[in-house]
Amino acid sequence: MNTQTILYIILAAIVSLALVLFQYFYKSKRTGKLNIALAFLRFITFFCGFLLLINPKFTKNEYTTEKANLIILTDNSSSVASSKQVIEKTIDDIEKSGELNKRFSIQEYSFGAALTENDSLSFLEKNTNISKALSALKEVYSATNSAIVLITDGNQTLGRDYDFQNEQQQFPVYPIAVGDTTRYEDVAISQINTNRYAFLKNKYPVEIYVSYTGTEDISVPVKVSLNGKTVFRQNVSFSKTNNSAVINTLLEANSVGTKNLQVSIDELKNERNKANNKRTVVVEVIDEKTNIALVSSLLHPDVGALKKSIESNGQRSVTIMKPNGNSKDWEEVDLFILYQPNASFKKLYDYIEKKQANTFTVTGPKTDWRFLNSSQKEFTKNSYNQEEEVFGVLNTGFSLFSSTDFSVDDFPPLQSTLGDIILNGKNDILLTQRIKGVNLKQPLLAVFEGNEKRDAVLFGENIWKWRMQTYRNAQSFKNFDDLIGKLVLYLGTNKSRQRLTLDYENIYAGSNETRISATYFDKAFAFDANAEIVLRLKNLESKLNTEVPMLLKGNYYEADLSNLQPGKYDFTVVVKKENLSKSGSFIILDFDVEKQFLATDDKKLQRLAQNTGGSLYYPTQNSDLTQDLLSDDRYLPTQKNKQNVVSLIDFRLLLGLMVFALALEWFLRKYNGLI
Repeated sequence: MNTQTILYIILAAIVSLALVLFQYFYKSKRTGKLNIALAFLRFITFFCGFLLLINPKFTKNEYTTEKANLIILTDNSSSVASSKQVIEKTIDDIEKSGELNKRFSIQEYSFGAALTENDSLSFLEKNTNISKALSALKEVYSATNSAIVLITDGNQTLGRDYDFQNEQQQFPVYPIAVGDTTRYEDVAISQINTNRYAFLKNKYPVEIYVSYTGTEDISVPVKVSLNGKTVFRQNVSFSKTNNSAVINTLLEANSVGTKNLQVSIDELKNERNKANNKRTVVVEVIDEKTNIALVSSLLHPDVGALKKSIESNGQRSVTIMKPNGNSKDWEEVDLFILYQPNASFKKLYDYIEKKQANTFTVTGPKTDWRFLNSSQKEFTKNSYNQEEEVFGVLNTGFSLFSSTDFSVDDFPPLQSTLGDIILNGKNDILLTQRIKGVNLKQPLLAVFEGNEKRDAVLFGENIWKWRMQTYRNAQSFKNFDDLIGKLVLYLGTNKSRQRLTLDYENIYAGSNETRISATYFDKAFAFDANAEIVLRLKNLESKLNTEVPMLLKGNYYEADLSNLQPGKYDFTVVVKKENLSKSGSFIILDFDVEKQFLATDDKKLQRLAQNTGGSLYYPTQNSDLTQDLLSDDRYLPTQKNKQNVVSLIDFRLLLGLMVFALALEWFLRKYNGLI
């Protein structure tokens, strides 16, 4: 409470006393105890009233001590499983250190492909993403004083190279390098690049990256076998300074079907890690290709983004055309993508109407709506020519094809124009519009299914921003490209809708992500959420049959097959109580990326420590780590002061006291006949 408030309270007491003396004692003939009691009660009334007006406050200081966070981040992948006891002992030493617990608030996490709380360590994770785990901790502890103890072998299989983590890592990292740090002589197939699809009678490229660890001069053969037969062989020479090579070759696609390519390099005499001497990839040879014409009179990033997205699937080819081109070039086109049509598209629309060709129309502020409304019958828009930013909202009830892996929650807006949209005929809406936070019933992306053709329309430009946002979210364009691919696949055929549709990959690189999903409709073509669907599997090598129930996941059914062994499988999806089934096949490759590493990458961990202000340690140096953390002034506990301004008086209590004093004074006056 400050001095001014104290002076006001003293003045209030003096004024109250002066008023009472004036009322009860100045020129008054009444004396005695009753008069003094009445004067006291009146003084209480005046003083409480003045206190209510002054409302004195005082400041209360609360002091707290905040410890620094010591985050134990443990690699839970299979590559460190051999160091399980060492890792558990290291964690135990830190947890039971009384000095560390006194100085730090200890938090524990583990990671494989993603960050998780460290309830227990299984060492069964099939991938390692050190960079993602460090970035996630940065977001969680961004406003705190923290240090990270990273227990790992330093070998990363996913994500951004953590060598560049110093650009964004705000906490010091103290790596503890577990595993074998001895460098052994080793040759490895580091990476194989090839097309997922190849076309019959064409040649397809294979690019092989080979690496060598050692000091001797060696020469080893690299071989490529196709379904067990060697189709390519080349000797590669290495030395201490020349320790990597890239081999390129072209292979002939002579027959349709799935082709197993096994790339191998001969083993060295004393080589310990032989798991990385072989890699298998699969190429599917097909004899047809979807030809797509992307027609635009404008130069816009959307055109390039759509072409890249569609051609991410090798079964599709996109040709960018002008709307006033030669009609002979349109004869082999399976699908027309019409970008912001205007009057120059007149000839093309006449051709589409004549051939009943399928279309995907992308509109925007530069679209000539008067022309477009008169040139087709699927939709109309009464455009007000006022540009507006439009956000997308996913329609979870969309049923023509699966869109469950796609989300537009944090996507930037598309550019469109305001106006009333009318959809004609049989249609289904995949995305609706949200403008200025208000969800509208207006469609943003709609699909039409007629008797002879299929069409789609997107009411907005700048879809290239969505593809970039997909990459920002997942470091991959896959989710966006998959959605566009499914849309193009749907538009590329005129077959009637099927009640049971499947979504799966022909090739899985390991069993980690092996999933098959199915969408089932009843006879009225409404999604049936009560169906009983099973997946019947047959391993073509072991002849083992397995039946797996497919579980409901929103508006589709899914079977998780991550426990399957590598091999070739035939499967049939059966809807029980219905005469309905579909079959297919897939291959799970025998590949565990964690087995590609034998030695600990302590050099990279050393660079990470230096770049973030930490130090590198080994499991035998746990006491050194403890001492360094305790002696580092960066992690001293921080005392924080919190000031609370509290009212000195309780208003209700003072009001009650005033009422009581006035009531008692009135009662005494009444009782003694003074009123």
